[in-house]
Amino acid sequence: MLKLFSRIGRRRALQGAAAGFVVLGLLVWWLMPLGDEPPTGTITFSTGTPLGVYQKYGSLLRAEMDKDMPGLKVKLVNSDGSQENVARVATGHADFTIAAADAVGTYEMDNKPGAAGLRGVARLYDDYVQLIVERDSDIDSVADLRGKRVAIGPDRSGVRLIADRVLTAAGIDPKKAVEPVAAGIDTGPDLLKQGKIDAFFWSGGLPTDGLKDLAEHYAFKFVPIGADLVAKMHEQGDATRYYRATNMPESAYPGIQRGATVPTIAVSNLLMTRKDMDARLTEWVTKVVIKSRDGIGKRVHSAQLVDLRTAIYTDPLALQEGARRYYRSVKP
Repeated sequence: MLKLFSRIGRRRALQGAAAGFVVLGLLVWWLMPLGDEPPTGTITFSTGTPLGVYQKYGSLLRAEMDKDMPGLKVKLVNSDGSQENVARVATGHADFTIAAADAVGTYEMDNKPGAAGLRGVARLYDDYVQLIVERDSDIDSVADLRGKRVAIGPDRSGVRLIADRVLTAAGIDPKKAVEPVAAGIDTGPDLLKQGKIDAFFWSGGLPTDGLKDLAEHYAFKFVPIGADLVAKMHEQGDATRYYRATNMPESAYPGIQRGATVPTIAVSNLLMTRKDMDARLTEWVTKVVIKSRDGIGKRVHSAQLVDLRTAIYTDPLALQEGARRYYRSVKP
């Protein structure tokens, strides 16, 4: 009798072990990308200016792609910003990039080379327009910039596009009624500290490292950009519909804002590529973007806003086929 129970016990143990291996096998199968080998090769990712959010986000995203696609080499290339980024991808000089929706819309409206082939991968986070002056400056409104030395961003930047439109909305000719300086977040703070400019525009995610660094050893303030100016900007053309009036939260630069919000403009950022980009590669890139949100968000605060529910809204761009495949695969 004992031998019989022993045989039954061994049989049940073996059956249990076999069932366990089956469950484990099914679990591993479910977690694996269905036998799909990670893409390999080389791609170019156009980022932005040093000390800007595009550059930092691009660097962190490359590190995440290295983990999931070790055979893919991602070459990062700095740029002036959104306008240059859009042109690079459209003309094949870069494969992926980040750009503000207004710059994308403007490029398409102007029917520039390759515009019809642009496609969206994901809506990422919002840029906030930040107008910075010295703390004791008598500049308290955009209208006060008349006759001043104003950094309006590099020629091919998204900052330049927005600064020109903000000034125009305030009745200021950006070429004649101010002394324009082609400087961005990498040089603007030093120019302000040295007294070589009176104000500078920046458009980026919150907070931006260049301004966090400036806040540590220099007293400055933000000039409000009210909803009335945003309404006037909307009269300047279809691409301005991507601007919306909002408030920069008091937590963005607490030492500078001292508990106060700042009226300003927000515009969404898009991760983008081209229609002819390999769909399987784009699907993997999209997956990494969504998967890495929390990890990147620890280093780039604005990246915490990347959300699967809103990532698909890449207006004015249609989704690239690979991105569409990914979103369909994870749809509940």
